[in-house]
Amino acid sequence: MKKIKQISYFGFADAAVNDPLYKEAFEVAKFLTEKGYVAINGGGPGTMKAVSEGAKAAGGKAIGVTFYPKDITNFEGKDPGNPIDEEIKTNNYLERTLKLLELGDVYVIFRGGTGTISEFGMAWGLARLYFGHHKPLLLYGEFWNNIVKAFVDNMRIRPEELKVYRVVNSPKEAFQAIQSFEQALGGQNHAHDNEKAFQL
Repeated sequence: MKKIKQISYFGFADAAVNDPLYKEAFEVAKFLTEKGYVAINGGGPGTMKAVSEGAKAAGGKAIGVTFYPKDITNFEGKDPGNPIDEEIKTNNYLERTLKLLELGDVYVIFRGGTGTISEFGMAWGLARLYFGHHKPLLLYGEFWNNIVKAFVDNMRIRPEELKVYRVVNSPKEAFQAIQSFEQALGGQNHAHDNEKAFQL
């Protein structure tokens, strides 16, 4: 696995500035950016904006992966207040998700809605497919244990699928998990950095 340099963050687009989730995303991104990681998000509002603000507060770089829908009723789009340094425009929602998954070397997934669920599902599925040289998931918040337990109790979850993520509850735990994953996966090739894994 190559050294982890970039983190893709996923979470609730409707989180308001006074929402504890917003502050959580800000603090995590700030802490991890201070450790030298580039912050990547969807360029929208809510936790995406909080991530960029956290990265900028740390003096780091924020990248936004966006698209501009013409006929989607419930999509937040780009937030002009999201202080990204670089914008990568995509053609549709699926391409945007795949680009976020492609660019990140590890994923931090906060509490969110159906969009976050779909992103989590794709990230988890890819990690299982490329197990051993996968991109790890950091599931932020204790509630994730209940969610994963529901999957284990009701779905057909393979043993290796429970080894590709860590549930973390603080910025420090997130950093420690990244270091741990880097050591555990050391020496492996990052196979799904291959662009073919993300082609539509």
